[in-house]
Order: sequence, then C-alpha cells, then structure tokens
Amino acid sequence: MGTRSIGIDLGGTKIEGILLDENGKIVRRERLPTEQNKGYEHILSRIAALVGTLEAESPDLPVGIGTPGSLSARDGTLKNSNTQCLNGRAIHTDLEDLLGRKLQIENDANCFALAEATLGAGRGNRMVFGVILGTGVGGGIVIDGHIWSGPQHIAGEWGHHTIDPAGPRCYCGATGCTESLLSGPALKARYAAAGGETLDAAQIAGRAAVGEALAAGVLEEWLDLFGRALANLIDILDPEIIVLGGGLSNIDALYDRGRARVAQSIFNDELTTPIRRHELGDSAGVLGAALLASASSTR
Repeated sequence: MGTRSIGIDLGGTKIEGILLDENGKIVRRERLPTEQNKGYEHILSRIAALVGTLEAESPDLPVGIGTPGSLSARDGTLKNSNTQCLNGRAIHTDLEDLLGRKLQIENDANCFALAEATLGAGRGNRMVFGVILGTGVGGGIVIDGHIWSGPQHIAGEWGHHTIDPAGPRCYCGATGCTESLLSGPALKARYAAAGGETLDAAQIAGRAAVGEALAAGVLEEWLDLFGRALANLIDILDPEIIVLGGGLSNIDALYDRGRARVAQSIFNDELTTPIRRHELGDSAGVLGAALLASASSTR
C-alpha cells in the first residue's frame, strides 16, 4: 500500500486520528473533542496533540488531514467550512509550522471518496463519486485512484448547487442548496414544520418504515429532492459508481425508492449507475486522509 502514515479527520464535534501501517491496516486510533467554541488556535493545538500521541513510537510520519471546506486556490486559506472559525485562516501553513513538516490537506468528502474508491465499495472503478449525507452534504471525485479537486478546489461540491430557488437559506448565503434541503437538520426541520415532533433523521425514517403517514410523506418529499439532485450530478459526471456515506446513508429507502427517483430525473432512458452504501463506515474519512499522506511520501 505504501508507508506508515497518520490520518486526521477534523470534524465539528470530534477530531479523529489513526496510525496506518504499510499494508493499509489501522494499528492505532485516537479521538479528541474538537471544542470549536474555544477557537481556531485551540483546534490546531488539538490536532498537534493527536499527531504527537499517534507517532509516539515513530516520529515524523507523513500526515494527511481531512477538513470541512477546502483550501482557496487564490491565497491558500480555508473556505466553505461549516466549522466557521476555520474560514479565512491559513490552516495548511499554520499546521505545517506547528508540526514542523509538510502535510497533505484535503476536503473531508474527498478523503471519504478516496478511501471508498481504494478500499471500500468503489474499488475497481475508474471514476467514483463519493457522497456525504449527514449534518452537511458534500461529495468527492476520484479518478484512477486520485482525488480530482479541480483548479478552484470545489470539484464534487454537489451540496451547494441549487435545486429549489424558493428553498431555505443556506449558511453559504444561497437559497435552496442541496445541503439546505437534504442534510439531517433539513429533514428534521421539514418533519417539525409539517407538525411532527422534534426527531432526528433516523427516527423519522424509522417512523416512515412502520407506516406513520406524516413521516412517510416527509420522507417521500426528501427522496424526491435526493433524486433530482443526484440526477443532476450523474447528467454532468456520469460516474461509474456512486458511494453514499454519512449518517443518512443508512436510510434503506435511498437504495430502492431513492434510486427510482434518480431514474425519473436523469437525462437518459435508463439508470445503470450503481448507487451503493459505504463499506468503511465512519472510518472512511480518516482512512482517506492517511492514504493521501502515504501516497505523497512515496512519490
């Protein structure tokens, strides 16, 4: 596979780190709370502490970091992060200075896509699109085993294309983004607005599965939006496979009724694109970050 490496997945509530051996096996895993309320410098110190713990017996290992958002091609600062204290900050160079080495940084959805394309549900395919459906909505493109992030570092950001101009306002400033309509909080808000209790997405899907009419109706509307959004993506990219990740990817209806909605909206007379559930679970993002670091050290 490559060399030993460290992967870090920087999340809104926790920072996860792994030590990956030469054969792609996780040999150590550590987690720390992000504590983003304490600010940017504190988050960086948490990452540095995690790296120090993971490399206690093997110093100066290559490090890859998956972050919410992506690096600006204009000035190298982070942009489009829903952990908003990171936006506009030079996180790449600041972490390199703090850790005393070069490191790889990529969008967390890109890291997810790389891991699933290399070790998970997308392996064996030349073009893989990895979808994150969770608290946020994101995506990543992997072509021939390499992340394609694009010259502006926004490739795969399907969470911020508009599917309903009259929809809710997104944190990015636009209205009716895929993220503002398909994320876990969006499904929760849609159910509450229809007169339901305050439930999370999994509970709503569970109620729909046992026949609650309100939950079933809200879920069907959500699946319609999913079908429209994913069909747009397939019309543009036509990937060999789509792998779904994030908490909402565990909603079984996505793989039958959701797929049928995609087929209804696609610009073709059939839908042959496989839409698969992730195989690597919550480890995909941090695995992708470690794979990124390992690959960079062997070039």
